[in-house]
Amino acid sequence: MRKLLVVSLMIILLVGIFTLAVAAKTTIKVACYPDQDSGFEDILDQFHAEYPDIEVELVTNGFADHHKTLLTQIAAGAEVPDVTTIEIAYIANFVANGGFVNLLEEPYNAGQFKDNIVSYKWSQGTTNDGRLIAFPSDIAPGTIYYRRDILADLGYKIEDMKTLEDWLVAGLKFAKDLDGDGVNDRWLLADATDIFFMIARSGKELYFNEDGKSIVDSARFIKAFRAAKMVREKGLDARIGAWTNEWYSTFKNGTVLIQPCGAWLGGHIRNWIATDTAGNWGVSNLPDEMYVNWGGSFLAIPEKAKHKEEAWEFIKFVATRKDTQLAQFKASNIFPSWMPAFDDPIFEEEMEFFAGQKARLLWLEAAKKIPNVVTNKYDVIAEEIVRAALTEVLENDVDPVQALKEAKAQIERRARR
Repeated sequence: MRKLLVVSLMIILLVGIFTLAVAAKTTIKVACYPDQDSGFEDILDQFHAEYPDIEVELVTNGFADHHKTLLTQIAAGAEVPDVTTIEIAYIANFVANGGFVNLLEEPYNAGQFKDNIVSYKWSQGTTNDGRLIAFPSDIAPGTIYYRRDILADLGYKIEDMKTLEDWLVAGLKFAKDLDGDGVNDRWLLADATDIFFMIARSGKELYFNEDGKSIVDSARFIKAFRAAKMVREKGLDARIGAWTNEWYSTFKNGTVLIQPCGAWLGGHIRNWIATDTAGNWGVSNLPDEMYVNWGGSFLAIPEKAKHKEEAWEFIKFVATRKDTQLAQFKASNIFPSWMPAFDDPIFEEEMEFFAGQKARLLWLEAAKKIPNVVTNKYDVIAEEIVRAALTEVLENDVDPVQALKEAKAQIERRARR
């Protein structure tokens, strides 16, 4: 009886210890969007092994819904995640409006990492008064994904494709009405707006200059609008918007020749959009020596977060280590913002999906040449207005100069509110 009692007490004691251990574990919520979640998932086991007292719960939402929800949460000051991902298009808005901790202060001391982060990303996460409210986690060198099999059938080599004009000529050769209904069934690219963004993002300023004045009526924007309009008029785009089933089909069926985007898109193509097309794709830098940042993310801690110290440990693990930055890069083409990772042999590796091309070297070259781009808290509003103006040009034959003049006036009115 005594032995039974001792065993029972030991079991009770062990259960109690286990219960306390489980209770001591802190769960942090990390809000993100695809394909950032895939990059996190690839390193979570390692994080949990190194930080056994912290459990990470990923809260994944669609890209637009993620940012909309975050804006609502920050405004309400309740039910905020402990860590949130913020995409570059939204960063200036959050930088201006606040709601996140200053990572330069104790206990974070993020300034120790500044020299190892791509400079333009660091500045984009910093407020005008010098606070760092969003830590860079990845960048997105602009690139062109092209169908190497189609390009070869057209009689071209990628070495020939130096300018936008070169791609347009090849597109005219490829675009064709196959069923005789008067509308092309294959095209240069899915949507003419990509031509606009490729050109518009290629400067040191986007929608505003350093003085906060709108520059959407500049020569660069006029050129971008006219180029997009010309592509539409010549039937070179499919008029298919991104992230639709029709868009996915263009990748699977080989009905478009190119897709300009950030390097991250390659992870989507390989992992789920067109997995059966391995070997058919090639990678090229943007034409006319344009170097742009096409996306990229930051990590931030809301001021109302419940577990700030644990959240900071997660951010450091994700964004300030060579091994984890490269693991995300290898899993989902999430390009490192941590510069010590740039000298890794992974950049010299042949990528099987891209027919053995050393595509990462091209992205690295582009990453080093991307300029520091001025951001503004009204960037999201300006992009919305410019997109609407471009639609008028493409769909209703509005003159590009007039459309941009009116867009500038709208942006200035919205910015004065």
